Amino acid sequence: MRGSERASLELIGLLLHSLEVVFSANTGFSMSIYDVTSRSIYLRWSKFSGASSYRVTATAVNTVGHSLLAHFSDVTLKSTLTSLIPNTVYAIQAEAIDKNGIILAETQTMQSTAPDIPVIDQAYSKLSNSITVEWRAVPGATSYLLSAQDGDSCIETVVTKSPGTVMGLEPATCYRITIRSVNAGGKSRPSPSRKTTTVLSAPILSVSSPSYDSIAVSWKAVYMAVGFSVSLMRSDGLGRMLKQNTTNTSFIFSNLDPGTLYTIKAYAWNANGLPGDDFTYNQRTSPKAPADVQVAFNSGVLRAIVSWMPAEGALTYSVTASSGLLKLKCNTTSSSCIIPSLQCGSEYSVSVTAHNDAGSSNPTDAVSLKTIPCAPGNISTEEDERGNLLVSWSRVNFGHYYVVFVKSDDGLEVYCNTSHTQCHFQSDCGFTYFISVFAYNKAGQSPLGDVFNYTTAPCCPSNFRAVLVSSDTVEVSWSPVRGAEMYETKAASWRGTVLCNDTATACTLSALRCNTRYNVTVYSFSEARGSNTSCASKYVATAPCSPEIKNISKEALSVISVHWQSNNEEATYIVTARGETGLWHCTSSGNSCTLINLPCGSAFSVSVIARSPAGQSLPSYSVPLETAPCCPNDLTLTQVTQSVTNISWSIGMGAQTYATTLESPKGQAKCRTLKNYCLLGCITCGTNYTVSLKAISETGLTSYCTYQGYSSSACCPSGVKLYRLGSNGIRVYWRASEETISYITDLCGSKGNFTCTPSSGVSYCDITEIPCGDVYTVVVSPATDKRLKLTFCPKKIYSVIYRGKSSAEHV
Repeated sequence: MRGSERASLELIGLLLHSLEVVFSANTGFSMSIYDVTSRSIYLRWSKFSGASSYRVTATAVNTVGHSLLAHFSDVTLKSTLTSLIPNTVYAIQAEAIDKNGIILAETQTMQSTAPDIPVIDQAYSKLSNSITVEWRAVPGATSYLLSAQDGDSCIETVVTKSPGTVMGLEPATCYRITIRSVNAGGKSRPSPSRKTTTVLSAPILSVSSPSYDSIAVSWKAVYMAVGFSVSLMRSDGLGRMLKQNTTNTSFIFSNLDPGTLYTIKAYAWNANGLPGDDFTYNQRTSPKAPADVQVAFNSGVLRAIVSWMPAEGALTYSVTASSGLLKLKCNTTSSSCIIPSLQCGSEYSVSVTAHNDAGSSNPTDAVSLKTIPCAPGNISTEEDERGNLLVSWSRVNFGHYYVVFVKSDDGLEVYCNTSHTQCHFQSDCGFTYFISVFAYNKAGQSPLGDVFNYTTAPCCPSNFRAVLVSSDTVEVSWSPVRGAEMYETKAASWRGTVLCNDTATACTLSALRCNTRYNVTVYSFSEARGSNTSCASKYVATAPCSPEIKNISKEALSVISVHWQSNNEEATYIVTARGETGLWHCTSSGNSCTLINLPCGSAFSVSVIARSPAGQSLPSYSVPLETAPCCPNDLTLTQVTQSVTNISWSIGMGAQTYATTLESPKGQAKCRTLKNYCLLGCITCGTNYTVSLKAISETGLTSYCTYQGYSSSACCPSGVKLYRLGSNGIRVYWRASEETISYITDLCGSKGNFTCTPSSGVSYCDITEIPCGDVYTVVVSPATDKRLKLTFCPKKIYSVIYRGKSSAEHV
């Protein structure tokens, strides 16, 4: 058969093999293969109705003339085809036949047999957990299945070629080893078995370096082991190998190099002398203690630098500085280390230990280290006398001598060197001194301790000025002094003390008692030292107390007396009346004085001040003063009617209401008004009156004003009658109220006015040359001194009528 045809048949066989069940067309008859070996194929088919027997034929596809035929009854539904050729593709056909030999249905498939059974050449164990198998290759095998069985336990491994190794086995255990060949068709039967025992497991080492020249090795017993072999050699290959066979489970290698890496190998052997797995371990010997330890102390930062010669094989170093229960440590990989945070005034024992992964060396011999002394404590400062500071402190460990630095706040610094515990320094007021005390020894200077500051009392203000700015207030001022943060001004008298605190260089002492002598002192003050109580004082007298007005009395119309209570014999008192029109003063050293020429109708505020060499008092409480209203300067009376008179006057300063009175033996007429005029009725004509007026202020003050007398006009005549005198004349008759009164007759008309004044005592008057044909008003009134006409007497109306050519007639 050609190669291409063989390849095609093999492909067909593989495809057919992938079908587990094959059905015949349209019959429901099927066949399946459930197992395959190198020379057998196991198959089954379905029961077919009407079939009395079944026939199975297997024909090798690649081999000519090799076929197999088998018949089965109708009750047999499976069969095994044997005596087949390994690794060969077969065409398998199943037929259902009735009792007449007629084929009712058929089905077919393609199936390859497994490769031939391999043969083990050898099986051996090199490791305690595996067995290696060698065999000859089997044609057609694509892989191999190795099996290692120990009782019920079986471990299988698939490999592709020889040799193959089964892993995961137990040490010192006998296994039955088989192998099967595998291809796409299936796997062969197991090969003849071969018994093989795994080798011993390796001892598990525990290794340590108890000293810098030894290594101790130990292990646990190994199953089935009768002896052990342990070897040691430097890992760098130098030197010789040390080997020891033993039945014990431990061994110590000695006389080794310190700090050197060694490789240790160990294995166990069984009764047959076969070695098992080996175990390899690298171990370094612990280092030797470092040499030439040097300690350098740095006093500035309280630390020590420790150095040494490097130790062979040391990976790290630890330095320990011990002082009593206190231990300080430093770890490093170099050959020096800094130990920080040392305590002052202490003695330390310093040692160095080398370390590597094997362990630690012995500590080096201790080196003694004394640190610098601690800063002196309990520093105290006092002024044992003014201008002298005493600084003292406590003695410290390892302190050989002391230096005290005193620096003032102006930058000046002095110092004192002593082996004792106190020093004296000069001091000034108002300075702050910063005090530092250092202790010294061979290691150096102590650390800076607390900087103690001491502030001396502030200086006293000198030449302060005290000025009285009011009767109860003194303003004190001074120049600033050194060291003063605040000033306290104190004014003391037998009556009490007044204090003023301020940071300024001036203070106002208020609410002082008037007319009092005070002892004034300015104290300087600082928060650190308090008050300097040695400052000088000055005496200051306050101004007189404010007078108290006891009484104001009116001595006359424009004269007022003011009385007060005197409280200072040295004082001069000044009375002031303040009004809208000006100021009026009077001065006295007693307890009263008189104000004169005060204007009428004015309001005043009267106060008193006291003035002495110490100063001027505050004004007394003001007392209001009002003078009586002014009398009106001008007063005018005008008779309105025979019984009514109008009286008017000019405004009187300060007057609100007025009361006027006209009084005569026949009676009086009164009027009260807010205005500057009024009408007085019930006036008797021809009577002399006295005229008086009262000007009254808003508060009731009254001025009584008198004026020139007033005479009312004479009474109007009565019984006035007219008689014709000829053609153009008229005689007017009347009855006179008094015989001595003169009268004036007025005749008034549209054509002219006519007046007739008869002699005193005459009671008629003739008026001639009167035009006729007119109406006239006739008035007869008494004549006044000034020849004034009175308009209030009764009027008469007359007419002059012409009849024919004769003279006029009386109407």
